[in-house]
Amino acid sequence: MLTDRIQDAINRQINNELYSAHLYLSMSAYFEALDLNGFAHWMRLQFEEETAHAMKLFDYVNDRDGRVVLHAIDQPPIEFESPHSVMRSALEHERLITSMINDLYALAVAERDYPSHVLLEWFVSEQVEEEKALNEIVAHMDLIGNDGTGLLIMDQRLGDRTADADAEAGEGEA
Repeated sequence: MLTDRIQDAINRQINNELYSAHLYLSMSAYFEALDLNGFAHWMRLQFEEETAHAMKLFDYVNDRDGRVVLHAIDQPPIEFESPHSVMRSALEHERLITSMINDLYALAVAERDYPSHVLLEWFVSEQVEEEKALNEIVAHMDLIGNDGTGLLIMDQRLGDRTADADAEAGEGEA
């Protein structure tokens, strides 16, 4: 059984993951409007991944005889300065999520909730992968700057991402 502190914290994280999903779907819509379909595709897969993360936590709370309590999800931004700024924002958001997961992990350790500790180890590893992927994209976008040809090459590269490849790499597990 989950303690109230752990249950409340996991419920907050479910909401954080659902907000992340909404944020990435909004970013996908922005890229669609710019006809950058590869970027849009990449963000749509991020949306699916974040939804799966929320459901992993949702199922865990239920498996531990807890109660999932969902809250309203804030509206994500719909306008962005540039494709580059979107990817920088996504990286900053993942860094924020990493800090939230780290805080949740620390709480599980403090509460001596070993099953939650084990679950959260997966999320800690997942965040390393999330930040790594976005760091690489942002670094490549820094290199291409305002070069439209480079942006189109990045668009094609991001469009090649598959959900199956993510699952094989451990990124899409839920």
